Order: sequence, then structure tokens, then C-alpha cells
Amino acid sequence: MQRITFSILIVFCFSTAKAQKDTSVFAHFATSAVRTKLNAGISHSIGFLSQPLTDSTEELWQDAFASMELVYHTSPWEESRLRYAFDSVEYRSPGFQRSFIELIFANYPTQFKTEINSFLQKTTNQKVFAMCAEYLLRSNNDSANKEMLFKLMQSRFHDFQQPILLSLVKKLVGPQPSTPDLSDLFDKKYLPGSVVLFSFQRKNRDYPGLVIVRDGRGNFIKNADSTVFYVNQLARSLSNLPGYLTDGSTPQGVFRMKGFDVSRSSFIGPTINIQLTMPGETSIRHFLKDSSLTDSVWTEAWYSKLLPLSLRSYFPIYQTYFAGMAGRTEIIAHGTTVDANYYRSRKFFPYTPTEGCLCTKEAWSPDTGRRIESDQQKLVDAIKQAGGPDGYCIVLEIDDGQRPVTIEDALHLISIK
Repeated sequence: MQRITFSILIVFCFSTAKAQKDTSVFAHFATSAVRTKLNAGISHSIGFLSQPLTDSTEELWQDAFASMELVYHTSPWEESRLRYAFDSVEYRSPGFQRSFIELIFANYPTQFKTEINSFLQKTTNQKVFAMCAEYLLRSNNDSANKEMLFKLMQSRFHDFQQPILLSLVKKLVGPQPSTPDLSDLFDKKYLPGSVVLFSFQRKNRDYPGLVIVRDGRGNFIKNADSTVFYVNQLARSLSNLPGYLTDGSTPQGVFRMKGFDVSRSSFIGPTINIQLTMPGETSIRHFLKDSSLTDSVWTEAWYSKLLPLSLRSYFPIYQTYFAGMAGRTEIIAHGTTVDANYYRSRKFFPYTPTEGCLCTKEAWSPDTGRRIESDQQKLVDAIKQAGGPDGYCIVLEIDDGQRPVTIEDALHLISIK
């Protein structure tokens, strides 16, 4: 949860930045007193929808969108205000359009198909077009709908090599690839000398995944009882947009792990996080861990050098490359201070979604803000045991099973009995 857009956080939670440096691992933001104030602020922010929608009130409306998306709040009145916003959405700023469609995607998965289709016919913004297309594809993934969207793309845009459009085209044209044999990723000779995190996820990110840790010698970190270490990890964003789009769920593919840090974000909290980067966000030299490289122009070929030969033609594992080329940044692996009760009715409860990061479960005292339990700290300790945070994180969608990933699923893939 990188971005803080709510003006209410400035009012109610400004003091948390100092508290998050407390070495006793204390998060003022997680106390019941601050959460009560935050909830009052969320309600206040949603009330901004009562304002007329003009150039001068766009930011207030966007604050309302962010609040509604954080807690998945819907109501007949809010829906009526969103329909009102559709009347002028084509004349609004690109930033407003993106946050508006993101909210619709997150909170109203089927209610606005007619309005989204109408806007799709008018927009010339690549990212907005892709967001609208993904909304329609979610409800109707048949060949006729894909053909309609592809023909509209052809008439609207000319350079399908742009990362956003290329990612969308791959969904619209040709058969969708099935998950191949992933065993080469778990060979001890793969990425020798590097610590590697493997984050196993379902295609349906409503279901939590899990992460295991491999050291530089190719051995998986184990618990004291000799079982393979793991913690559960959610790779779902609030919007649940595809990973190649801003604020989408965590992209599938290879990330460069480049150290630890402590966030000043109230939502992430004070537990140590794991810094990750994608192509375009860092240099080729750093991403490939090769100081002899001098090329500074990213291409798929450079990224593919980190993949086993058996996976170099599997397009879905290139999602981190295209997300980075499309401008996504600051995707990390972190804990959370967000109140999980917002998501009690969701399949991923008690985990909390983010804006595209990998998130573990943490528990905090509502009275004192002290940390009670932290899977994130366990993950950090395992990485230290493996040799430190200098290596890679690989996010893998293993199948479309409609259930959380289990350690048995992971052990089957890595061939440990």
C-alpha cells in the first residue's frame, strides 16, 4: 500500500510517521482510537460525492473514490453519483478518468457495462482504454467480444508494441497459454549464488498465495522441525486490475530483490519490508547482477536472460517486464496495519489487499499499537538466514484453482516430499 491519497490521513494520522521509527515495533495507526478517527474520515471523504463534478472538485471526488475502494463501500446513493459522473467523464482529466474506472472495476464489477462500453468507444488514452476493455472482458470473455475489442483497438491505436496495448492484445488474440512445467525454476543451478523468493499464486488473486525462500546454494530454508519454511502472501490489489496496469494486482514474473527498508506509510507499518524492482525501474546491469554490462536500453531479450530456456516463450511470465515498461514502480513485499475487518466478507480475509504489492498478515494490539504477530518479520528472518536481501523474487501463477495455495501445492512443484 504505497500511495496515501486521502486528505483525512493528513488530518488524523500525521503523527504516525514518527511512531513508525520506534524500534519496539509500534504502529499508532493500528490502534482502535486512530482507526475510529480514520473511519469517520472515510465517511466524510465519501460525502465529497455530493459536490458538483467540476474541474475544481475532481480531486475531492478522487478522494472519495480512494475511500470507497479501500473499504469496498457501495450504496444506491453512491451508485447514482457515479452514474452522474459518467455524463461528463470523457471531458475529465486523465487522472480522474483512471481513478474513476479503477473504482468502478473494484467496487462495481458488473453494474456499469453499458456506461463503460460507451466510454470505451470515445477514449484515446491507452491506459483508460485497457482498463475499460478489461472491465468488459471480465464479464464476457468470448471470442466475439475479444474480436470487437481488438478491431476497436486497431482503429484507435497504431503502435501495438506499447507495453499496455501489447499486454492487452495478447489477451485478445490467439489461444491463451496454459501454465507450463515450472520445474526448471527450482533447479539448484538456476540463478546460482542468489537468494530467491518464490511467491506461488492462483490466477484468481482473491485466494491467498504463499512464499518460500531459497538460499544462494539452491536450498530451501527450513523450520526447526525440518519442514520447508513458508508464510502466506496476498498478491491482490484493491482494484484487482491486471498486473500490467497501475494499481493492478502484483505482476507475474521476475523482480530484483535489492535490500530491506522501513516504510513511512501508515498502511504498511513499521515492520521491515523487502525492496523489489522491475525492468525500467532499475538498470539492466543491476537487474541482471552483471557489472560488466553497458547497455542501458531495456528489451525483452535482456529480461529473458533471467528465465530458463523452457520458459522464455511463455508470455505471462513477462508481466513484470511489461508492467515496468508501462511505468509501474514501488511494488514491494511488506506487512500491513490496515484493519482486516474491512474485508471480512471477502475470500482473502484476514489478509489485506494493497495497490499491487505482496502483503503478509500482521496483528497489532488495538490498545497499545504493539505488534502481536508478524508473518512479515518471519519472512525477513528467513531471508537473512538465506544470505540476505540480494537476489530475486519470482511471482508465479500456478493454476486457476479456486482455493488458497497450500504448502502441499508448493512442495509438489518443487519436488520435495
